[in-house]
Amino acid sequence: MPPLRDADTIRILIATDSHVGYCERDPIRKDDSSRAFNEVMELAKSEDVDMVLLAGDLFHDNKPSRKSMYQVMRSLRKNCLGDKPCELEFLSDASTVFEGAFNNVNYEDPDINVAIPVFSIHGNHDDPTGDGHYCSLDLLQASGLVNYFGRIPETDKIEVKPVLLQKGNTKLALFGLSSVRDERLFRTFRDGKVKFFRPRMQQDDWFNLMAVHQNHTAHNETGYLPENVLPDYMDLVIWGHEHECLIDPRLNPETMFHVMQPGSSVATSLIPAEAVPKHVAIVEVNGKNFEMKKHRLKTVRPFIYREIVLANEARFKKLAKEKDNRTLLTAELMTVVDELIEEAKAEWLESQGDGAEEVNEEDIPRPLIRLKVEATAPEGGKFDTENPQRFSNRFSDRVANVNDVVTFYKKKVATRRNKNDTDMPEESVLAAMAGIDNMKVEKFVREYLAAQSLKVLPQALFGDAIKQFVDKQDHRALDYFVRDSLAGQMKELMSRGADEEEDMDGIMEEHRVKMDDAFKAAGGVSTKPKKPRGKLLPRRRSWDSDVDGEWGDNASAYGSLDEDDIRAKPVSRRGKAAVKGSDDDASVVSAPATKSRKAPAKKAPAKSRAPAKAPAKATGRGKKKVAEPSDDEDDDLVMMDAPPPPKPQPKRAAATKGRQSTINFTQSQPKTSTARELSDDEISDEDDAFEPAASSSRRR
Repeated sequence: MPPLRDADTIRILIATDSHVGYCERDPIRKDDSSRAFNEVMELAKSEDVDMVLLAGDLFHDNKPSRKSMYQVMRSLRKNCLGDKPCELEFLSDASTVFEGAFNNVNYEDPDINVAIPVFSIHGNHDDPTGDGHYCSLDLLQASGLVNYFGRIPETDKIEVKPVLLQKGNTKLALFGLSSVRDERLFRTFRDGKVKFFRPRMQQDDWFNLMAVHQNHTAHNETGYLPENVLPDYMDLVIWGHEHECLIDPRLNPETMFHVMQPGSSVATSLIPAEAVPKHVAIVEVNGKNFEMKKHRLKTVRPFIYREIVLANEARFKKLAKEKDNRTLLTAELMTVVDELIEEAKAEWLESQGDGAEEVNEEDIPRPLIRLKVEATAPEGGKFDTENPQRFSNRFSDRVANVNDVVTFYKKKVATRRNKNDTDMPEESVLAAMAGIDNMKVEKFVREYLAAQSLKVLPQALFGDAIKQFVDKQDHRALDYFVRDSLAGQMKELMSRGADEEEDMDGIMEEHRVKMDDAFKAAGGVSTKPKKPRGKLLPRRRSWDSDVDGEWGDNASAYGSLDEDDIRAKPVSRRGKAAVKGSDDDASVVSAPATKSRKAPAKKAPAKSRAPAKAPAKATGRGKKKVAEPSDDEDDDLVMMDAPPPPKPQPKRAAATKGRQSTINFTQSQPKTSTARELSDDEISDEDDAFEPAASSSRRR
């Protein structure tokens, strides 16, 4: 039974980083994320909360699949709609806090019965992109299932306006700051262009709750959001984006507000932070005070992470001196993995609580196991390790991650490098990278590009394009970056008239540095999709939109300028007739195509329809062309009688009163093209009207 409700207590279920759609193509893990999200929504219903707050990354992909969208909408509809009245009073101006197509909170919509409203900001995985700046949350808001707040229309001028709610005597100001590129957000805070709005009346009576979705730990000087830049009048800050579950509220002694980091509800990377048990929280707000109760998620797949150093453990160290020790080493490591699997099963049974006794062995999900092994051998020895994937496949019927159960690495000794060797980063950097499983794309690219000698492509924009390609699945990002960078360099060289090679190198280097500086001065704004150049080609039959994405997002979907020119030539010759049917494509590029261009001049008096055969006789091109004039003349007639509304041949027959119904172009009956008056007896037979139609069909 849910606890008794206090008339002045607002009960909020808080979760973040659901990542619905993660590994949805994996045969084993495909439903993990949607199952965990559904458990969160069912918990909200069973605990009879007043509202749900999501702190970003509801979806894992920027363009979620139909399956992911269906799973989320299904869970929201089943658990959040109902006849129970919502006791929250909405006090804000909906047009300023939601900025959507429907400027009202969903539970006040007379056409929808919302029992538990859901409020959500967007994260870095499901942020708005493309034309119109829409995201997946806009679709959920338009359907009446989610209240999407905390939008960032302008990243260089951010205004945070709260959603004001009240229940009894408790007033709640809900602030939202959706995901912004960390370096950009740091610059905006530094320049004082982030403005927080507060209620004008009774400011000290409001409980100020804020949801953010940014880096919490300092990856670099500007790659995170410091807690002390947030207003000190906040009471509780919900921190999204970080996946480690640190759900117990922690007091910041400088700002005196509490910070809660719920973490993700599904493991998206096999690192120690993801191995912490997953929880969500129910926060009860009464006046200016709050209490938190955490709930462990039971449907989450168990995950065990362990690191070992072979040289530090006796059972492995003794194998280093033995020759051909691969078999023995593999057997010992398999024993370790067996122990981890049993530990994972025990942990999952413990998370089930009282229901663990009713669980059968086959109902226990396959666990995620990650064994990270440092295989640096002591002096004079060697560890002959097996291929990691082959080793992992030994447990294909017992674990969920069948290809990456184990990872081997060795400590790299820093050596003095040759000055001419600039293709790789420093050995110390490579050694550090070897021990990091969740290396960020931009950092990885930055370290490698720093060791290169790029002369044409700007480094900062290059790294941003790769980030867009990997994180946002923008398949056109690299294509556009290279094309625009080369076009910019060519334009700069042409405008400055560089002749000598030395001058060209200097101008290109100057332009490259200028582009990098402009990108950094703008705070590292993400590259946005540009209008594609070239013609959108027909979608291939083998293209699957669910698996491969939208056809228009693929760079190969657009023809080059040369291809467009080639494709445009037949259209310019044939005009509208070329679009009538695909069967005429072969005749468009054949030699008689030139004859169709001269036809309109010769057929100016063709309205009388009598001399229609004359042009064909006048074009004496040799005997080998005897069989072709009828086809060409048929095409010419289609072009001449092709004004947009009327159809060519049927209208011609209907408009001719007392004349022959069709014109026959066969060589054996040249005189039939001359119009003559027919008597009623001659046209009484209905069969005569259908014979020419069959002849015309055969000629096409």
